Amino acid sequence: MGVDCQVIARAKELTSFNAKAHSPRKNYADPWKEITDKAGVRVIVPRIGLLDPALKVIQDNLEIIEVQDHREEVGEEDRLRYPRLHVQAVMVGGEEDPDGAPYECEIQLRTEAVDLWSRMSHKLLYKPGVSPPADVRRSLYRLIALVELFDLEVERGVDALAQQDPELARSNRLLDVAEQVYRTFTTHPYSRDLSHDVVGVLSQTIDDDTVYSEQLTEFAERFRERIQRNYADYGPTSAHFLEHGRYLLASQPESLIIFERLANARFRLKSTWNKSQLPETMLADMAQIWGIGL
Repeated sequence: MGVDCQVIARAKELTSFNAKAHSPRKNYADPWKEITDKAGVRVIVPRIGLLDPALKVIQDNLEIIEVQDHREEVGEEDRLRYPRLHVQAVMVGGEEDPDGAPYECEIQLRTEAVDLWSRMSHKLLYKPGVSPPADVRRSLYRLIALVELFDLEVERGVDALAQQDPELARSNRLLDVAEQVYRTFTTHPYSRDLSHDVVGVLSQTIDDDTVYSEQLTEFAERFRERIQRNYADYGPTSAHFLEHGRYLLASQPESLIIFERLANARFRLKSTWNKSQLPETMLADMAQIWGIGL
């Protein structure tokens, strides 16, 4: 789906489970069954507009037990509280717990701002053996208002940019997609300014960017070994790049789009590139790496 996110996962430590099971605040009757985050995943997105797409990916690919969505509950407008978006899902693999029930996993979906607040407040509000004063608890929950304003202003800025310059927004989406796949090959830094110049041209060769994420991912998996060899021979840590300064685009995430376009839309890519201000040698170098003539 091309959702920009960070995914963190963990299995609950035995000491943590034991402490939670004996917590007087929770008062569990059957801790093994009632503690549902024995396995936990946190999906953190940069802005609120990506929460629903991330939720859809989870719902489409896992067996869902329950979705707890408290973001806009009717009747709770006068309260400041954590905007819970949690999914309880059956873990993939088919294993069962000692009672014969399938293992479950709790998936938390948050923006980066909410995650920052949640991690800090959890350390202060739920410290074992310590009950913070009421004014401290209230001050922490007042911060939720700032978190909400931050997320809404970020989303408003993204929407305004998309309306003001649709082509730039489209290029940004394509670059995000390319970078996600590129990071499965290397974590080397790259020039974002160069990426914007190149992706702006490449976007003109792609008709439907909404499905291109899946198309590029499938291409990268199909030719993974070949692409890995190309990056090893011509990428940012190769002798060609370090000693000769050539094949600059092989150190950029948009190189994946170029490889895919060379394989599937070579003549359209060449025609569009030649009409741009980009040096023809850049594309010729990438075609040489891919082993194809222009």
